[in-house]
Amino acid sequence: MRRVVAAMIIPASHVDLLDSKALANVATIGPDGAPQNNPVWFGWDGTYVLFSQTTGRQKYRNLQADPHVALAIVDAANPYRYLEIRGVVAEIVDDEGNAFIDSMAQKYIDQPQYPWHQPGDHRVIVKVLPGATTQMG
Repeated sequence: MRRVVAAMIIPASHVDLLDSKALANVATIGPDGAPQNNPVWFGWDGTYVLFSQTTGRQKYRNLQADPHVALAIVDAANPYRYLEIRGVVAEIVDDEGNAFIDSMAQKYIDQPQYPWHQPGDHRVIVKVLPGATTQMG
């Protein structure tokens, strides 16, 4: 059922942005209540917007305390066209063998492996279920 709900929330006019190489600017709420925002590589599986994080980052800690997120994807060909998704983190799972971040490296920089992995990094996949959208253009 969630697959149908998420698909209905994403407007057909902007679903192409979910398959693009645009970055998603993901905003979370920090421990002091202030927003924290940064661009990330992302994927879309038809239900969830997915992005990778290491467990040592502030964004990961923010999501542990408050799973609400907003993300914006701007069309690289037309910066006045964008899709904003507001939702909640439905699940955070281990990125076994770095398979997801490697797939994002293939998508974004045409490399089979993520080149900036550091020893000791523990990567997870954040799965965001869209709850509402705003679009322009």
